[in-house]
Amino acid sequence: MKILNIFYQLKNFLFPASCALCGRELDFAAEIRLGLCQECSSGITLEEGKKCNLCGKPLVSEIETCLPCRNSEDRSFLRLWLLFPYTGKYRKLLTEYKFKKNLSLAGLFAEKIKEVIKNEPLLKDAVFVPVPPRPGKIKEAGWDQVEYLIKKLGKSLPVSRCLKRRKSKVQKTLSRKDRMENLKGRIYINGAPPKTALIIDDVITTGSTIEVCAKTLMEAGAQKVYGLCLFYD
Repeated sequence: MKILNIFYQLKNFLFPASCALCGRELDFAAEIRLGLCQECSSGITLEEGKKCNLCGKPLVSEIETCLPCRNSEDRSFLRLWLLFPYTGKYRKLLTEYKFKKNLSLAGLFAEKIKEVIKNEPLLKDAVFVPVPPRPGKIKEAGWDQVEYLIKKLGKSLPVSRCLKRRKSKVQKTLSRKDRMENLKGRIYINGAPPKTALIIDDVITTGSTIEVCAKTLMEAGAQKVYGLCLFYD
């Protein structure tokens, strides 16, 4: 541990690091490892309160299941866990990680995911299945944020990279219906799926990517499919 602290102190001396949220210079190994100062890090907590037992979003007046989930028929996964809303400081966290490549933040996200897994009996036998990147993404961006996060999670759960992806249109401007159609046949199985799969992605908007991944896994023989996303829009 002392060697690790010396390493981070030397790294910080040669390449000064700053907090991804407030910009303050990071002084300690623990701060550098997470990419946040102690004050900002203490404010990043998992959402509490009642949540939908399917999509994982906060419930306002509903009981157990939100109205959109009750009215939805295309649901191949059993349940989603969503860590943070894609607003305010949390939106900035994703921007710093995904687009500015602040890799230290993966340590923060990994800690929060481990917290969910530790407190959720449904996931005790699950296997991580990362959402596959679109072809050419790694070559263009130099990395894949989901794969990097998986590596940071270490041995908290086994990993299966059984999902692969063919070329498709960019999803950003498409509706949920169009996204589902765009991904149809584009995500496929390459290898046997785990019996209990936990799909991992960074952000969820319409839920179409998670749904296509879950359906692909179920059709290939998975018995239970769950999903976990860092942020929800």
